[in-house]
Order: sequence, then structure tokens, then C-alpha cells
Amino acid sequence: MSLIIAYIGKKGCVMAADKRKIGYFGDKEKLETLEEELYSGAIENDDTFLKRAEELGISIKITDDASKLKVVGNSIRGEVSTKGTFETKRRRIYGTTNGYQIVELLGSETKSRKAGKKGIILFGNQYAKHLAESLISKKWKSSQSLRYMGELFEGILAEVASKTPTVGDKFDVLIQQPNFTLTEAQNHLDRTIDNDIKVLTKFRQELTEQLVQQSIAIDMANKIITKGDIGRVVDIDGNMLYVQLNDKTQAMDGNWKQLAAPGQNVLMFTESDNVKIGDKVVIENEDLCLKKDKSSLKCDIILCSL
Repeated sequence: MSLIIAYIGKKGCVMAADKRKIGYFGDKEKLETLEEELYSGAIENDDTFLKRAEELGISIKITDDASKLKVVGNSIRGEVSTKGTFETKRRRIYGTTNGYQIVELLGSETKSRKAGKKGIILFGNQYAKHLAESLISKKWKSSQSLRYMGELFEGILAEVASKTPTVGDKFDVLIQQPNFTLTEAQNHLDRTIDNDIKVLTKFRQELTEQLVQQSIAIDMANKIITKGDIGRVVDIDGNMLYVQLNDKTQAMDGNWKQLAAPGQNVLMFTESDNVKIGDKVVIENEDLCLKKDKSSLKCDIILCSL
């Protein structure tokens, strides 16, 4: 769901891209039918697209706020991506004066990488690219400025967007024109891309860690005890009680790290003066208390089942 148009030459680099992103949910076979009609050009606008999706029972979400272009170093990066079940496939073009490289990634692993010196390069589905190629062949003037090229590409994107919902009607245009020779361009791109992929790898690692922590938090939150026996009082020091947890209860901190395992002691506080060694501690109606008289207790831990 993208169209990126890139010019790379001795004047510099210009890239233009739409900002459309489409999410699908529904039956796989019906989704394939919808995509086949969409990419063949049979569906010409958003209204028809939404209507056809409804007929097939496919839920779709269309947004036009996805940034597909970014300045990286003295180059421009354009990216189209496809999310799979387990990994995201990315196809990137990095362009600067007198050089470009096209990189294909699976997750953060580089699957292919090739370099070039100059040209007009299109990223997108076949139908959108075919429309854009036809318009470029009619309107292209190589002697024009980079600014003119950017305006030309934006106009082409608008025309393509009017004929297929795979391309949105909001656009980004970026220009870079550093003073690079052919060799300098590729050296710069090599360094820039290597660093950019390292950043992506680090981001994915951090995201994975966050997802793991979120999964742990959800799992532990489901184990928070809201009713039942907790343990028994084994020592008393003023308003401080040492409670031995039963064999089904553990104590966690706010980061879901275990502070006390079953059978170990935890500290609780009471305002009651009627506490005895051996008194049972329970949770009733989500309140921590003594079983015998419902005297309230407080603690700085999270009580969870195993």
C-alpha cells in the first residue's frame, strides 16, 4: 500500500511518497479476492474499496499518516513494508547525489543489498507503478531542477491516487543534494546504511524486551490474589507482623520480581492490638486482613498465586 518515486543523479536525490496505510482483518480467501481486485485496478476509489470490503466481510482501516521517507545522514531513505505473521519485510531505497542502494530486510536481517549510480526508481504495487511509469514518460524533463522534479512527482502521486485506493492523497517530498562523487556517494551510503540497520536491530531488541515484560505483567496480573488464604502470623514486633506465606502464595514487587517464595516470611502492618502468633491472614472482598476478626492489614508487596 505505497508508492515511492525516487530520482537519483548528479544534481542530488528527490523522493516523493504517499502516506497511506491499510489494515485488514477477515477470512483469508475473501481477503485474497479483495486484494486481487484491488491490485488489478478493478477498484478505483476509496468508496468502492470500502463497499467491496463490506460485501466480502473484510474489516479494513485506512490511514494517511504513515511517514515512508526519512533523511538519514546526507541521504534520503524510502521504505515500504509488509507485516507477516512473525516478521516484517522491509524494502528500502537510500539515495544521495550520484548514488543509491536498495536493501531488503526480514526483521533486521539483510536479505539483499545492491547499489546503483543514477535513475528513477519506483517502489509500490504493480498497478500503481504502471500508472506512475506512464505519467513519468509523458511529463519527464531531465534538465529541470530538483524542486521541479519534486513537484512533478507530487503531481504524479496525486493522479495515481485518483485511480487506485492503494495510494493515498497526502504526500511527502524530500530533497538532498550533497556534493558527492560516485565513490564518495557509495562510501557514504555504506556507512549510513550499516548504522541505520544497527539502529533498527537495537530498536527491535528493545521492543522484544518490552513485549516480554508486558506479557509477564499480564500473566502476573492475572495471578493477583483477590480472595483466599495467604498465610499465618509467625512473629510480632509492635505494629509489624511477620507473616509466613502458605504453599500457594508468593510476594512480588512492582516490577513483578519475586520478593518471597511460598513458605517465606513477608512484612505486614496492623493497627490492631489483638494479634496472636498463629493467626491466619486472608484476603476477603479484595481486602487483606486477619481471618478471625477482619482486622485490616497493609503491606508493600503484591500477593500472587503460583
